[in-house]
Amino acid sequence: MSKINRCILIVADSVGAGAAKDAHRFNDQGSDTLGNIAKWCVNNSVDFQLPVMGTLGLGKIANLPLLKNSSLAKEALAQALLEELSPGKDTTTGHWEIAGNVLNVEFPIYPNGFPKELLDKWALENNLPGYLCNQPASGTEVIEKFGPEHLRSGKPIVYTSGDSVWQIAASEETFGLQKLLAISKSARKYADELGLGRVIARPFTGKDSATFKRTENRKDYSTPPPSPNLLDALVASKKFVAGIGKIDDIFANRSLTDSDHTGRNETSMIATLKMMKKTDGQSGLIFANYIDFDMLWGHRRNPGGYAKALMELDQFLPSVINESNENDLIILTADHGNDPTHGGTDHTREDVPLLVFSKNPALRPIGNLGQLKGFHTIGRLVLEALGISVEQSKIVGLQSAPKIWSALNSTATGLA
Repeated sequence: MSKINRCILIVADSVGAGAAKDAHRFNDQGSDTLGNIAKWCVNNSVDFQLPVMGTLGLGKIANLPLLKNSSLAKEALAQALLEELSPGKDTTTGHWEIAGNVLNVEFPIYPNGFPKELLDKWALENNLPGYLCNQPASGTEVIEKFGPEHLRSGKPIVYTSGDSVWQIAASEETFGLQKLLAISKSARKYADELGLGRVIARPFTGKDSATFKRTENRKDYSTPPPSPNLLDALVASKKFVAGIGKIDDIFANRSLTDSDHTGRNETSMIATLKMMKKTDGQSGLIFANYIDFDMLWGHRRNPGGYAKALMELDQFLPSVINESNENDLIILTADHGNDPTHGGTDHTREDVPLLVFSKNPALRPIGNLGQLKGFHTIGRLVLEALGISVEQSKIVGLQSAPKIWSALNSTATGLA
């Protein structure tokens, strides 16, 4: 068996690769984050090139024009499209399924806002003068609309979306960041009553609608995963698990031995390289989420900004590859879609890309695997690459995942 000591798993948040088979259930027919961005770039004369991801085989699994190749020494070990098994199309569901927590029931959403009686209890508990909005809304638009009244009244802005989230926006400067975090943490127990996946504190700065700007001090308060998963199994096996970005929030800070809570792609990329240096020679997982695609460009329906962010990721990937060694396995994927050309402002139900790369000469490329069922394919790949038996881990959600690792080894004869 070929020795892999460390896995670097990068989740490009919302970078979907085409409508899922059940996209019609979510009114997401025709959604295709990567493909529709590429079309938009052609129609708007934008030179959209992803040479590194092209070399890694992205064009083989995504609806993209011919991509230029980079100067990488070799192509990826494998490419695939992953079909989500869990119902829903939110961040928590996607990441949990990657780790082996495959859900049977979708997190509830509240398209008409939250029950008044519950919000009133929450406001009374926190000595709040009230709250604003309590409707589904775009994060930037809701601040522009209700921000001035928030500054005058001191009432936090409560809103939701097509995800299972209770979002609370308030000014860092007048309301205070610590107070916002405290009332958001308080809201978690009320969110449990509603079955919500996350409570999100959304701080912003500015004096009026023209200057309001959300900050990087966002904080998510998540319900914990319902059963043991990849992270738990790695820690139990004395491996390190390092989270980058909002991984700590998504997994409710469970089974992380290290964490760097960053809030933008740029800082998350820097943190990834720092963590690679810090953990060099150790055995475990670096689990990173790059949020800008979703937060800044998908929800705001900005295909130009999304395309630029994708090209920035492509330009960054050689740094990860150069920093890696022969004992590393690099995995690039996504957690859901968020097609910026689609209607509305919510996530889109899409398949996600999977690209696997390593400098290890003993591993053999197996090429395009087509469509595989389940994001949990990744969790199984990580466990087996690190030499942990999926069966012994007792993570039921990973035992049914497709096997890739055996086919990557030079002694294997094909996909098991």
